[in-house]
Parts: sequence; structure tokens; C-alpha cells
Amino acid sequence: MKFLVTGGAGFIGSHVVDRLIDAGHEIVVLDDLSAGNEKFINPHKGKESFLFHRIDLLQGDITGFFEGVEEVWHLAANPEVRIGVENTRIHLEQNVIATYNVLEAMRAKEVRRIIFTSTSTVYGEADKLPTPEEYPTIPISLYGASKLACEALIASYCHTFDMHAWIYRFANVIGRRSSHGVIFDFIDKIRSNPAVLEILGDGNQTKSYIYVDDCIEAMLAGLKVKGKNRVNIFNIGTDDMIMVKRIAEIVCEEMPASPKPEFKFTGGKRGWKGDVPIMLLDASNLNKLGWRQRYNSEEAVRKATKDLLVI
Repeated sequence: MKFLVTGGAGFIGSHVVDRLIDAGHEIVVLDDLSAGNEKFINPHKGKESFLFHRIDLLQGDITGFFEGVEEVWHLAANPEVRIGVENTRIHLEQNVIATYNVLEAMRAKEVRRIIFTSTSTVYGEADKLPTPEEYPTIPISLYGASKLACEALIASYCHTFDMHAWIYRFANVIGRRSSHGVIFDFIDKIRSNPAVLEILGDGNQTKSYIYVDDCIEAMLAGLKVKGKNRVNIFNIGTDDMIMVKRIAEIVCEEMPASPKPEFKFTGGKRGWKGDVPIMLLDASNLNKLGWRQRYNSEEAVRKATKDLLVI
């Protein structure tokens, strides 16, 4: 099969590309490299089954790249939740409008299948933990709102233009090739100043963290429901949580720094405007399809820290 992967040079996207190529598929990657890294896909360059195009989904006509494509994995997005406070258009443009352009290209070339990576932040501050897929979606960040808007666009295109979608709402995905997030930030801060580690909020924020390999396996498991519904929505996350200050401790344990840095908290229960301080997703629907996590949140954090320290 011929697949197109947007954001295929990014953290999660490049892992998706690896798995799809290993499965024998022909892959076309579209990525502007604003968040991705070409070195993640360099091992595939020169293969007859692989093509890479450096292109911005917001610029020009992307329709031609969808010729002969049977399935789209749409991972391209701006992943920085915090940036929405500073620039209120960025998630509208890079998430919502980019998704519209992808859907329009699919419609024009009659591509019927899309896999989309969404986020736990569409739920906002959920009262029910773990949070199931049918819980009301009331995001408190512009990032969460943009992803929910993308979900709505995808659903409407599926029903209007005879498409099928698999929408995955992620917990915090961590691991090798990551270039943002709390672990990446902590390592960067300690390298810059080994004496003090600034921790946003009070450090009590408690969330689920899933290792990237588990995440990819979960997405593949969700595809087992082929043809059942027009739109299939699944949560992906671990069945436990970990506190931010425990993440800081693990990073310090793994980093060759002595003495350990002093923790300084910025205060408040949130790390930033729109931060959801407690998050745990109910992934039982994927469990019913045979998927199980290999690493709990603490194991994932430690493994991801070791990954990032070898960079």
C-alpha cells in the first residue's frame, strides 16, 4: 500500500515511518522540518519505497502528493501547548488550516482513510479519572481547542465524502527523538545551570506518560476495527500517572551531575496558562483489541531520559 505521512520527520512521525516501511509499504513523507529532523528519516533515503518532500502544508497546492495514496497518517502540527498564549494564530494555522488542506487534498484525490494524532487536552480538566473517550470535550488551551477542531473537521469530511478516520488522543508521549516536553526541558536546564532546576508550577502536576514504542503499537492496534465506524476515536496512555517533581528526580538520578540541583518552583498548580494539572486516560477500548503497555509512566520517564541523554 502507498501511505502518506505528514510530519514524518518528527518525533512520533518518524517512528511511524519506520514501522510502515518495515511492514513493506510505500511511504511519502511531507514535512517542513520546523519541528522535525531530517536525520530521523535519512536511513530510508534512497529506498524505492520512500520519498521525502520538504514542504509547508500551508503554502501552495499539496494535492499532487496524494496521487495514488491509499492512507494518510496526519501527524504534522505545532506541538507546543504553551505557545498559544503568546501567538493565538499559530495553532489555528498549523493545526486546523493545515488539517483542512490535507482533507481537501484527500477529497480531490479520493483518498478514503486518515489516521490523526489528537491529544488528551481536548478533555480540558476532566472530573472523571481515568477519562473515557465519551467524556465531554471542553479544552482549556488553544492547542486543545485546535486539535478538537481538527477532529470535528475530520469527522465531517468522513461523513460528507465517504472517508474513514482513526483519531488517537494521546497522553504525554516520550522517548528517543523527542525535542520538546518536560524531560527535554529539564535536561536542557540542568546542562545550562547544574546548580538550580526551575520547575514550572508547584511540581505536583500528575499525568500519564507513555513511551513512544508503546504509542506506535497502540495506534496499529486501533486499526483492527477496520470499516466498523466512519470515525474511530481511541485514547492512548498508560494506566498510571507520575508527578512532575518525581520526573525531575529521575532526570537528576540519570544525569551525571553532582551535587544534585536545587529545585525551585514557580508556584501555582499549573505550569502555564492552559496546563491541565491532572490527566489520566482510559485506554480500555484499545486493551480490548489486545494492546497492552510495556512501560508504566515511571519506567517510560526513566527510559526516555536515558534516550535523550545519549544525544
